[in-house]
Amino acid sequence: MSTGTGDLVPISPRRFGTLSRFPAWLLILLLIGVFVLYSMLSSERYSATLRFLLLGVQLTVVVAVVSYAIALVLGLIIALGRVSRNPLLQNAATLYVEFMRGVPLIVILLYAQFVVIPGLSNSLDELLGTRFLWQRNAAIAGTVGLALGYAAYLAEVYRAGIESIERGQMEAGRSLGMSYRQTMRYIILPQALRRVLPPLGNDFIAILKDTSLLTVISVPELTYYAKQEASRTFENFRTYNTAAFLYLTMTLLLSLGVRYIERRSSGGRR
Repeated sequence: MSTGTGDLVPISPRRFGTLSRFPAWLLILLLIGVFVLYSMLSSERYSATLRFLLLGVQLTVVVAVVSYAIALVLGLIIALGRVSRNPLLQNAATLYVEFMRGVPLIVILLYAQFVVIPGLSNSLDELLGTRFLWQRNAAIAGTVGLALGYAAYLAEVYRAGIESIERGQMEAGRSLGMSYRQTMRYIILPQALRRVLPPLGNDFIAILKDTSLLTVISVPELTYYAKQEASRTFENFRTYNTAAFLYLTMTLLLSLGVRYIERRSSGGRR
């Protein structure tokens, strides 16, 4: 690069480094998304389909958030059982994890809809002498099924984080007079949670996509609305294009959030 005096000024390698780190895949997806969104907004049919499918987005997000919150708590309890020195707790937690990970999620959802929720509702009816209307609510059954299924996967994430902490830290806490529970609560778990934040974020993306399975138990989420629209208009290409665009938009935004968490948890080295 010339300055006009015959001298050449070298281009800083940082510029090339910045360009090389720029996510080209993100630019391509953004361009495709802008094109698809423009096509939707400029077409009256696409706009009508988009407005109709947006009715299912709200329930999709609500079910994903609630089921994930339940799975986070239940998964942590199971993970603590997995690393416990109590053989009974350890075997019970291991049995749950192996069973839930070995059964397809769609079967768990069907089991929750037709076995767990009706059985629990009938038990409460006999105990309290009332009639619980929520036993017929498929959204509750779907939320319970997703939470029970994903709790097993989150338990393994928690367990991996706990076991990644050096054993010396547990020994140091015990040598200071802290109990096993206090050491786990104040020393081990805070460090483990920071390490597993990125995979926990990825599991939330997975559970958001797996809400599409709830259509088999007639939960009115995004995929359910897409099937209804396709059956009504016979416009399969337009309808499922719009559904895919909505799923991609949600997951892409969440993926960017997970990448931000990864950079923060790694001290900004990425």
